[in-house]
Amino acid sequence: MGGSFDATGQTLLRDPHRNRGTAFTEQQRAKFGLEGLLPPVPTTLDHQVSRIRLQLDAISDDLQKYLLLSDLQARNETLFYAVLMSDPAAFMPLVYTPTVGEACQKFDHIFHSARGVYLPISAKGRVKALLANWPQKDVRFIVVTDGERILGLGDLGVGGMGIPIGKLALYTACAGVPPEVCLPVVLDVGTNNAALLDDPLYLGLRQERVRGKAYDGFVDEFVAAVHQLYPRCCIQWEDFANINAVPILARTRNAVCTFNDDIQGTASIALAGIYAALKITGKKLVDQRFLFLGAGSAATGIAELISRAMAMEGPTIPEARTRNHLFDAEGLLTATRDLMDFQKPFATEHAPIKTFVEAIRALKPTGIIGVSTVPKLFNQAVIEAMSEINERPIIFPYSNPTSRSECTAEEAYAWSKGKAVFASGSPFPPLTVNGKYLVPGQGNNVYIFPAMGMAVYATEARRVVDEMFIEAAKAVAEQVGEESLAVGLIYPPQSKILEASLHVAERIAGYIFDNGLAGVTRPESIAALIASKAYKPLYERIQLVSDSGSPPMAVDIRRSRKLHS
Repeated sequence: MGGSFDATGQTLLRDPHRNRGTAFTEQQRAKFGLEGLLPPVPTTLDHQVSRIRLQLDAISDDLQKYLLLSDLQARNETLFYAVLMSDPAAFMPLVYTPTVGEACQKFDHIFHSARGVYLPISAKGRVKALLANWPQKDVRFIVVTDGERILGLGDLGVGGMGIPIGKLALYTACAGVPPEVCLPVVLDVGTNNAALLDDPLYLGLRQERVRGKAYDGFVDEFVAAVHQLYPRCCIQWEDFANINAVPILARTRNAVCTFNDDIQGTASIALAGIYAALKITGKKLVDQRFLFLGAGSAATGIAELISRAMAMEGPTIPEARTRNHLFDAEGLLTATRDLMDFQKPFATEHAPIKTFVEAIRALKPTGIIGVSTVPKLFNQAVIEAMSEINERPIIFPYSNPTSRSECTAEEAYAWSKGKAVFASGSPFPPLTVNGKYLVPGQGNNVYIFPAMGMAVYATEARRVVDEMFIEAAKAVAEQVGEESLAVGLIYPPQSKILEASLHVAERIAGYIFDNGLAGVTRPESIAALIASKAYKPLYERIQLVSDSGSPPMAVDIRRSRKLHS
């Protein structure tokens, strides 16, 4: 058969890229041998979305909703994204945080169908061959994890695949990056989670994590293979432990198009929240002081980006760094402590401080940022101390998932008597404090990384640099209006995430063109370029059968219509 296969009947119904389910027309059913294989009356995409939403409404458990959506993605990709984009605020928590955390923890027990590429270190030397098995040959984005530090849940081994899958779904749903150019990858280098190693259903390598030169060589082989197979691809590193995340980014950021969302994306969304919070406090960024609970790559990444943004307002970067202090389980990071290289720029010349409240009273921060993954550490004493020294204290418990948040919105508002400018990493519902209605903001990276992806996709950027994340932060903050600020909301409403993301992408793309980082010629209108690239879930976008008889991947709707004509 020359490598082709029957592209009709059951084959179409089992291909998630081309399946239209009950939306196949009568003419299509007759042409492709689908008559009798579906209920007789064709429906529209809108009808299908309504049916899926009814099914979801009938389920009370979020993990079961996650599984229903995962199965939908595996059988009808267009319908999956139509559902997500019909109400992004409602569905983001189901396909990503917080539900994805539970899905990763139970990955081996709920596994239904394979998605993405699994690269075990046992295949070292053959990584390119394994990657080449992926059917799409124009991959533009890879989100990759080694599963060691999944959210705030720790080492989940191969179960970490849920994170790249979820992140890339948001690339499409929130910023219109075409799903066919996205590839989720997990690097399986083993796990140190004894419970997983003892679980007979565990799907990953049954060995302890590989460290050192063997690990580094495996990662480098992966990067080289991506660059050779997909030269226009951007790699997003996700949920690596600090000991690997920082050096991987350091040695790849100037060689290929890449970024680390935990370091740079988290920093950008935190900076966006700060920019918006300053609209409430009426202060300047350069006059702020921040105290971080947590001293890992996320904390140092946020502190560094804040320092760079402060430097744009006058001080040098080293001077700005002195306004950002880090605190971990051993206390305040001081110059006398034994620190990792990436922590040293933020070492404070101060006597040792062992309690967080004491650090607040000594350093007098205007804001505290939690990236510790330890719940309840922003206790009543902490919030009250911040309220004593600030008229409007900035309180950002950013740890994910919700169970790991340093405090809840209710606690922050109640203990500060409604004074806190609050944002968290996971969602909290609106509430009323002292008679005032308040809407907690969610400092979710979803405002950043999908927009970064769209900007890189549209411009074919050769590199991702820190200044692009500062531009993204400013673009997010400038979309927060007075109506939102009045109820304490310092991020754009998630119901308008696509509109917000395309605006952010346009701003990032402008920086890319201005600084010679683009791989395409600058257009007359960057906004028009972004809009032309944005994916829309339409069945007309999919070509059912190519001229050769082989089933193609999704193509641009304009090209599809030309072929059909």
